Amino acid sequence: MSRIGKKPIPVPSGVKVNIQGNLVSVQGPKGKLDTPVPTGIKVEQKDGHLVAVRENDSQAAIHGLARALVFNAVEGVTNGWKKELEIVGIGYRVEMKGKGTVVFTLGFSHPIEFPLPAGIDVAVD
Repeated sequence: MSRIGKKPIPVPSGVKVNIQGNLVSVQGPKGKLDTPVPTGIKVEQKDGHLVAVRENDSQAAIHGLARALVFNAVEGVTNGWKKELEIVGIGYRVEMKGKGTVVFTLGFSHPIEFPLPAGIDVAVD
């Protein structure tokens, strides 16, 4: 039994879920994501929750994976994702150059300028 696969996924208010075969479409305040579910796993919507159900025990290895993919899609359209990067070292620095470029000083002979993709927000402390 997959302990992760058995957990129901709560669907917050303001999030719409559309299940068509092996494709789960999740739409929320932060956008829309289409998540393909591996074959042999069905996603069902019951009582404000999503449940991943496997057809037989041969899909036990991907049961938890399928549930995690759908959970991450729901989390992404609800709260978005956040990644914190801590830079440690003498002389290592990060600074913003305008609104669309992050400049890293990491010990190379030159600073590294990284242009931000659309939709990505960065805060430098």
